[in-house]
Amino acid sequence: MNTIKANKKHIVVAGGGFAGLNFIRHLYNSNYYDITLIDKNNYNYFTPLLYQVATSFLEPSSISYPFRKLFRNKGIYFRMATVTSIDTATNSVYLHDGAVLTYDILVLAAGSKTNFFGNEVIQRNAFSLKGIDDALLMRNELIKVLEKASVETDPAERKRLLTVVIAGGGPTGVEVAGMLAEFKQYIFGKDYPELQSIGTEIHVVDGAPNLLQPMSDQSHADALKRLTKMGVHVKLSTRVDSFENDKVHLSDGSIIEAKTLIWAAGVIANTFDGISISSINKGNRMITDDYNRVQGYDNVYAVGDISIQFGDAAYPQGHPQLAQPAIQQGTQLAKNLKRLAEGKPMKPFDYFDRGEMAIIGRNYAVADLFKHKLHFGGLPGLLSWLFIHLISLVNYNNKIKTLYGWTIAYLTKDQFLRMIFHSEDREREAAKGTDRKKMTFDESLKSYSVATISLLLNFQLLSK
Repeated sequence: MNTIKANKKHIVVAGGGFAGLNFIRHLYNSNYYDITLIDKNNYNYFTPLLYQVATSFLEPSSISYPFRKLFRNKGIYFRMATVTSIDTATNSVYLHDGAVLTYDILVLAAGSKTNFFGNEVIQRNAFSLKGIDDALLMRNELIKVLEKASVETDPAERKRLLTVVIAGGGPTGVEVAGMLAEFKQYIFGKDYPELQSIGTEIHVVDGAPNLLQPMSDQSHADALKRLTKMGVHVKLSTRVDSFENDKVHLSDGSIIEAKTLIWAAGVIANTFDGISISSINKGNRMITDDYNRVQGYDNVYAVGDISIQFGDAAYPQGHPQLAQPAIQQGTQLAKNLKRLAEGKPMKPFDYFDRGEMAIIGRNYAVADLFKHKLHFGGLPGLLSWLFIHLISLVNYNNKIKTLYGWTIAYLTKDQFLRMIFHSEDREREAAKGTDRKKMTFDESLKSYSVATISLLLNFQLLSK
């Protein structure tokens, strides 16, 4: 790594998601700070569109971009690594490869991971959706299941193969259900004529009394009506308790026989060894003051999903773990550290709620903007969703690819990304019976690289 300049303070940022990246982008070529980003991936990716990769509507490179290319000539250093522990007494960050980085200021922005609520059986057997690797794994396995069903002769087994249960009725669960319903309506019969008379079953199960629970009553009603119309079975005020032997056990005692459970029922913050337990609150989120400084520390800050503030009267239980709070906190902290370097007082974080939205299939979306004061449904909601997600992508290259993919999928009611890509190492591990959830970090990177290269080659061939 390049030598940190002695006349500048060194900021180490752990995590290059919404919060971390927006923090860094406001300190490009800083006169006051040298910045090193640590991330387990060498790319940033757009989390809200992961489900479109998992359902074959977008390629991974449409929503991801390499950090090193993003940081060219920006005065930012990058380390692809995972943080194993932090020593706040010596201002040191220990990495998985044995390296140690020292900092003057530490910014923790590692986001969240899937919350299985301690249910190891579900964690072992269900699909989650928190990264590109998860999305590629889900996409491959969903296609494999369809291929198996196409040659299965036992009606009961075939029905299990063609049944998908989605645990969680938030934006991710609703959007995945909508995409799968679109596939069932427009593509399934064309690609699998031997299964056309059978069809698939899609179930959404949520413990809340409404779909999209944090959104407005109108959005609750719209989402339920739309999914039901698309043939999705919705079960509310009910939890998924277990998933074993192709049986999804629900809290009301009923059982759905299915090969696939997609878990979209919540998140929990990532943690760091070395941060005092007294600084940790519910959901493993670090307690921060109005300036995102972690409780008990002078030079450690937390932004995004891993931060929880109790000073905002409008959000007494902390801000929601969504993209907008993370983006705004990262931006505000960067501005505050500039003020600090200039001898000016910092300003407290003030969250501006721009709203929430969810897309349900190709023609419909719901949007609640400005603290639910403005509701859009149908085409206006769809246009709002498309615009917000498109402009939020990190680079013009992502914007062009995503817009192209959406346009083709919309006009043709189809997409061409239903291919299974995998590495030989991963196939060998699968043959040995290795748990699909326990791939090593290096194997995950290799699988991603093979899939991305193959997708791009197919994209070029189809474009000619």
